[in-house]
Amino acid sequence: MSHPADRPAPTATAPPPGGRMSASTRSTVLGAMFLMATSAIGPGFITQTTTFTVQLGAAFAFAIAVSIVIDIALQLNVWRVVGVSGRRAQELGNLVLPGLGWLMAGLLVVGGLVFNVGNVAGSGLGTDAMFGLDPRIGGALSALVAIGVFLSRRAGVAVDRIVVVLGLAMILLTTYIAVTSGPPVGTALRNVVLPEQVDVLAITTLVGGTIGGYIVYAGAHRLLDSGVTGPAHVRDITRGSVTGIVVTGVMRVVLFLAILGVVAGGAALDPENQAASAFEVAAGEVGLRVFGVVLWAASITSVIGASYTSVSFVTSRTRTSDRTRTLLVVGFIAVTTLAFLLAGTAPTTLLVFAGAFNGLLLPIGIAVLLWVATRRTDLLGGYRYPRWLLVVGWVAWLGTLYLAVNSVRPVLDLFG
Repeated sequence: MSHPADRPAPTATAPPPGGRMSASTRSTVLGAMFLMATSAIGPGFITQTTTFTVQLGAAFAFAIAVSIVIDIALQLNVWRVVGVSGRRAQELGNLVLPGLGWLMAGLLVVGGLVFNVGNVAGSGLGTDAMFGLDPRIGGALSALVAIGVFLSRRAGVAVDRIVVVLGLAMILLTTYIAVTSGPPVGTALRNVVLPEQVDVLAITTLVGGTIGGYIVYAGAHRLLDSGVTGPAHVRDITRGSVTGIVVTGVMRVVLFLAILGVVAGGAALDPENQAASAFEVAAGEVGLRVFGVVLWAASITSVIGASYTSVSFVTSRTRTSDRTRTLLVVGFIAVTTLAFLLAGTAPTTLLVFAGAFNGLLLPIGIAVLLWVATRRTDLLGGYRYPRWLLVVGWVAWLGTLYLAVNSVRPVLDLFG
């Protein structure tokens, strides 16, 4: 990772008059927001949503609503600071305090490597549910698909398109299951404003799962690499950040409703795989196959997002060749796939450690970017940062501190 202090922030072409995005910019923003959204919608996302829906029932709707609001507040700031400055998060970290960017990159890559083992494992479980294929074989084949995407001649376009297509497929298929399961929508809506139960742990877990670790930077770094940067593109950056969280929220809501309909109907779910069991109860054999497709799509897009973003933290936009960057991404996927094949499953202890790293990185990274917006406006090309957005960002940052404490606790329990 190079130190960026000796180079100016890259400039970007101003958008056309009238504020409308060009076709190329629209495609770039769409790809960036779906990369962020699909990075968040991984195997853990599906497991968390199912577990809390079973535990809290309709009351989980309140936790989802609050987490979406917090996520939007944080993503608005992350995308705007990174996008307007034209610098990656770790580069800004090194400019705020020498070496801080290295710390951010180290924590993120360690967490990304371990969680990618879980993503590969999830893709294997997805192929098992779809075709009855051995999870190790399915995981290896899925990793080859991801590697093929990055080795393609127009890798950037390929990444953008596959995350959009698979993201939409996940939402549509899960919506089908939600309609089939017949959830009590009225009860869920009532719990958004008048919750029967408030679970703080559920809220913090959702925030960490949606924007923890590499996820919060995935879309912003993709947008940056596509050249949509600078104060002239603030409107595009804002649209992308908010829409990305909304896409994630829509997926969370339809998955919640799909599971809620089954649970409210009194069905007993298989404790070994509650999500798959719920899909099967809702739509029989077809439901199980649909679950396989959703899990595979969630996993493979998370493999792509984790690999792309982790490598972006240890490379330079200006000094690293496309070939080197591609080889690093391929190596990242290969190493995590080999780890999965040797272990046969995602190692639980390492996943707990990775969760702690992600929880620690979130407040550090957010604080760096908010500090730039508050005190280092010289890095924003003369852009006047909205005060209301700063206030919202710092308030949301306090929530990330609580998340960090909760992410460290499981590690202490391991040593205990």
